[in-house]
Amino acid sequence: METVVNCPLWMDPVAHGGTPMNRALQYAEGLVAGWTERYPAGFPPIVINLTDGESTDGDPTAAAEAVTSHATADGAALLFNLHVSAAGGTPTAFPDLADTLPDSYARTLFSMSSPLPSHMRSYAASQGQRVSETTRGFVYNADITTVVQFLDIGTRATELR
Repeated sequence: METVVNCPLWMDPVAHGGTPMNRALQYAEGLVAGWTERYPAGFPPIVINLTDGESTDGDPTAAAEAVTSHATADGAALLFNLHVSAAGGTPTAFPDLADTLPDSYARTLFSMSSPLPSHMRSYAASQGQRVSETTRGFVYNADITTVVQFLDIGTRATELR
């Protein structure tokens, strides 16, 4: 049986070289602002930034803060970062601290990443992740299994209340 399903297209994925992370996060901030205005009682939006980490249009920290400045009745919008780097380093998932991260790009992305809400921490722990109150939604050079787990944990909407 064929079914037509309408899915929103929020942006066209286009690569032109470089990593304009500020521009991407500013675009995401506009989407988050509109969503929180339309659905103030809903679960806050989750933005997942997949990047090589090196922003080519300046420091992305202020743009990240703008994304997470919007909130609904359930809390602030969440920003999670999945960092894939050719620089190497130890793969890291859901860290508590930036101390072991290999470079300034990874540390910046970690600092921009939202702490995991309690329901996500509980689910992450049930999936074998070591988590604490300060665990952030961040992975660095993770293998495909960990990436899938990161996306599952970061988008899970069960047991919210």
